[in-house]
Amino acid sequence: MTTEGSDREGPAFRRGVRLGVDVGTVRVGLAACDPDGILASPLRTLTRDKKRNYDVRVVAREAAERNAVEVFVGLPRTLSGAESASAEMARTFAGLLADRLADDGVACDVRLVDERFTTVEAHRSLRSAGLATKDHRKVVDQVAAVGILEHALSLLKRASGEAGELVPPAAERGGGIRRDDPNRSA
Repeated sequence: MTTEGSDREGPAFRRGVRLGVDVGTVRVGLAACDPDGILASPLRTLTRDKKRNYDVRVVAREAAERNAVEVFVGLPRTLSGAESASAEMARTFAGLLADRLADDGVACDVRLVDERFTTVEAHRSLRSAGLATKDHRKVVDQVAAVGILEHALSLLKRASGEAGELVPPAAERGGGIRRDDPNRSA
């Protein structure tokens, strides 16, 4: 099967809203795209809440309200590709988000996608747009989330049709009932 306007073989782009998430130690940036994956836009910046996970609940609610088909959480890696404490924080956030979506009965995949350089690029974009460096903190996480989402969308539109590493909810990680199991109660 070929995608319209393309000679490459591969799965067609699946329509649907997608979210991008940039998880930091202090803030979480959130971005969304249109169902055709043409335009990624910043949504909001949330305060990171590691104790009550309010930020996770807000992202899950955004996904549900927008009928999102996927949420891409940025996975920070070092230049060599290794993972640090920041990557573990992103993995934990993604796992909590996948669990929350499953618990809420929202059919939305959570995927980790490489986010090397997104924050650096976000700062560069904000500087080139004329925003004072002291004002970056207010929006840099949203701009980084846009970068994560744009990177994921470009991967999706390539021949593979998938982007990032799927993060299943805890029930699936432990061999429990899968989200698509007809015997699962909603």
